[in-house]
Amino acid sequence: MADAVEIYRLSAVFEFPWDYTRALELALYRTYAVPSIGRLLAETAELTCRTQKRYDDTVLLLDAIVEHGFAAEEGRTAIRRINQMHRSYDIGDDDMRYVLSTFVVTPRRWIDAYGWRQLSRHEIVAAAEYYRTLGRHMGIPDVPRSYEEFEALLDAYERDHFGWDEQARRVSDATLDLMASWYPRLLAPVLRTATLALLDESLLRAFRYQSPGAATTALVRRAVRARGRFLRLLPPRRSPHYARQNWEVKGYPKGYHVADLGTRPVPGLRGCPMRRPGSSAADVVE
Repeated sequence: MADAVEIYRLSAVFEFPWDYTRALELALYRTYAVPSIGRLLAETAELTCRTQKRYDDTVLLLDAIVEHGFAAEEGRTAIRRINQMHRSYDIGDDDMRYVLSTFVVTPRRWIDAYGWRQLSRHEIVAAAEYYRTLGRHMGIPDVPRSYEEFEALLDAYERDHFGWDEQARRVSDATLDLMASWYPRLLAPVLRTATLALLDESLLRAFRYQSPGAATTALVRRAVRARGRFLRLLPPRRSPHYARQNWEVKGYPKGYHVADLGTRPVPGLRGCPMRRPGSSAADVVE
């Protein structure tokens, strides 16, 4: 297992740091299309009202485990916070297994499509074992035993459960708004279209988004593939790039403690804090 954790870490922070960031964003985004998950996320208001903080906390908690491992204090603290948050809500084991499968399968598919090379078999097996271990630490029963089982679970679950839900669409819109907010405001429509072009048809149908069109989709995907081909010409990365170093993580300019990350839900308390006039969901005043 130790070898699997190290192989996964090397893959995520040396070989494909940008691709893993994008793929894990997409992995979490996919889960909104399952109505039971999308509705719960809307009801908590975390992804519709505190979108940037929710993004930052998710990235940083998962990143702490990658950087420090399952046995280190920081990794154990991150897992404890994740479990504390999940226990505050009524989340079924089937949904938990599905979310875990997105972390395994989506990065492999993204990197095979857009990375500077495809993942090796060792990297695929290591990623599956890494998330099997995470699943055990989270108390998820009947975690798939191999990449192929994770992939079969994901495809079957999406086929059987993807569907329209108005609240899930709100979570999706807030997430797209957040991603656009990372760039100059004038680029927002272009960025939204480009993001939709990277979604597969099952996601577009579930959220009832209009397809950007075949030409736009092909152009955007060719551009992302071109980035991967360009990276082949560059020398190997000599230092790790952890997700905490991503410029999209904006909520903790003075640093953070892993134990302070995440939410501490109050039973029965829902709703959004006040917004500044003209602000988006990413700009909420806490």
